Amino acid sequence: MLRVTDVQPLDAYRLRVVFNDGAVREVDCLFLLHGTLGEPLRDPAYFRKARVDDEARTVVWPNGLDPAPELLYGVGEAVVPERPPVDRAHV
Repeated sequence: MLRVTDVQPLDAYRLRVVFNDGAVREVDCLFLLHGTLGEPLRDPAYFRKARVDDEARTVVWPNGLDPAPELLYGVGEAVVPERPPVDRAHV
């Protein structure tokens, strides 16, 4: 079962989302900014209130908006983890 384990709000209505399968994706959340629950997210300070709810197992906002992890996974762009520089002296 796919679930969100961590979230970090970024600029321009984007989230960096970590999933329990180890994937990290940057999600453009402009698609969430519509309707009754999405309208408050237009305020950048409110958008940054995103957090992971352990019971819902996804990102949530104070007004109850909780997009499914599968939705966030599907619209997100994979983030390639940065590798530490290789110390050629010890290779």
